[in-house]
Order: sequence, then C-alpha cells, then structure tokens
Amino acid sequence: MSNRVIRMAAAAVGLVTQIAIASAAEIKLYSTVAFQSVLDELGPQFQRAGENKLTITYGLAAQLAQRIASGEAADVAILTRAGIDTLVKDGKIAPKSDATLASASMAVAAKAGAPKPDISTPETFKRTLLEAKSIASGDPAAGGASSVYFANLLERLSISEQLKAKMKIAPAGKLPADLVAAGDAELGIMQTSELVPGTELVGVFPGDLNNVTTFAIGLIANASDKNAAGTLIKFLESREAAAVYKAKGLYPN
Repeated sequence: MSNRVIRMAAAAVGLVTQIAIASAAEIKLYSTVAFQSVLDELGPQFQRAGENKLTITYGLAAQLAQRIASGEAADVAILTRAGIDTLVKDGKIAPKSDATLASASMAVAAKAGAPKPDISTPETFKRTLLEAKSIASGDPAAGGASSVYFANLLERLSISEQLKAKMKIAPAGKLPADLVAAGDAELGIMQTSELVPGTELVGVFPGDLNNVTTFAIGLIANASDKNAAGTLIKFLESREAAAVYKAKGLYPN
C-alpha cells in the first residue's frame, strides 16, 4: 500500500472520528436520590450502548424541581410524579414527554447481619421505634418526600417527642442508610430503593402506616439536544430497565 493511500485512509478514519465526536451529546440528568442505586447500574449501560455521555446530578426531588423551575440547564429529570406534573403544568417539562417509571415504599433498614426487629404490625412498628437506640432519617426541613412523611407519621403516632433525642439526621449528600452502615444509627428510615452496602432491609412500613411514592421522568422543555435526551428516556422506560428497578427495591410501573 502506498504512502498516499495510507494517508488517505488515516484521514478518513480521523474524519469519521470527528463526526462521531461532534454528533455525541452530553445529556444532563437531574435525578432524585431514590434512583441513585438504579442509575449506578443503568447509567454505564446506557453510555456503552451509544455515543452519548450521561452526567447525573442527584438531590432531593423537591429541591431539584425548584432548580428546574428557576431555569437551571438540564435535559431530563427523574422526580416524584407530583413534581413532574407541576413542571409540566408550568411549561418546564415538554408536553407529553413524561412517563411513570416506578414506585417505592417507606422502609426500615438495619446494619447487615444485625438482628431484625419486628415491624410487621403498627403496634410492633411503634414499639420497635421506641426501643431503638438511634434512628436515622432525612431532614424533613429539606423537603424530601420520605422525610416529611416520616416526621408527620411520628406526630400521628404521638411519639415525636419521645424519639427526638434518638433521631439522627443524615447530612446533605448522605442517605439514612449511610449512617446505619457506618454504625452511627441502629435503624434507618428510607425508601425501599435507598439501601447501601452494609445494610439490609428490615421491611416496609406495615398496613396503613406505609406510603408509596411514585417516580416519573420527563424531558426538560429547553433541553440542549432533545433527540439524545429522548433516547435516555426510552432506555429508562424499557423492560430491561424495569428489571433493574425491581432488583434495586423499586416497583416498576
């Protein structure tokens, strides 16, 4: 092969590479922390399957919804169903782009290998909370759906004051299960999808004490590349993704 042919072939390869790079998009996803374990697995799969890069910002659904409402640049959002519905109504999520993905229940976590207390009935659940040495939860003042619900539930059970001294609030960027894994709390109050390594599920809240949160996805109205963002939404609506949701403690739609 002549040098001229080799140079032409190399130039062609370089041109194809440049076109591929130019056509690749960076998709900015804002996601509730309830989906972090799911996206830790599905995010790399999505990137391997195509040419687009995925950048994920995690946070409390209510706080992320506020950031989107204020005009922060993002392409796709995974929030509570109520949060997505509000953003659709306000024109921040593109019409008819939203879809329900999965739901999660309120749950109790304990350190892996530790004895699991009985929370099978409202009575035993209440007794377990009262007998626990320490309980980790999110900060209800931050607006997290599960944290707000649990704080209201303690008021409903008339044990809020009795538990105040043993409550451990997870700092920003941490989950209640992180405190349990580190040995800083005996029990963690969370959603079923928020287990971390070193923790195990004790069970979901019993009977009418339980609360189910539904999560949905939507295309941000001013997404930088709507086609690329749409491929992510379709991927997260797939049956393959639903199997991961189930494995991570979510209930697929």
